[in-house]
Amino acid sequence: MSNLKGKEKMKKVNCLDWLALLLVIIGAINWGIMGILQKDLIIGIIGLGWSISRIIYIVFGVAGIWTLFFIFPKVKK
Repeated sequence: MSNLKGKEKMKKVNCLDWLALLLVIIGAINWGIMGILQKDLIIGIIGLGWSISRIIYIVFGVAGIWTLFFIFPKVKK
């Protein structure tokens, strides 16, 4: 019976949550490569200019914030 209550409390994961999580993982890998190899995947490998890369980084940042809300849902009082 307690196992059923745990399943009822689980949040349903939608496509936007999965997309945000995927972007956070890709962003983390990019930062790891930047730290180890000093190569930026967005600018170096894909060949985009700084203005477009900046927009992509903003999308990754929003995905990170979205993932925080997904991982740490509101606590009900």
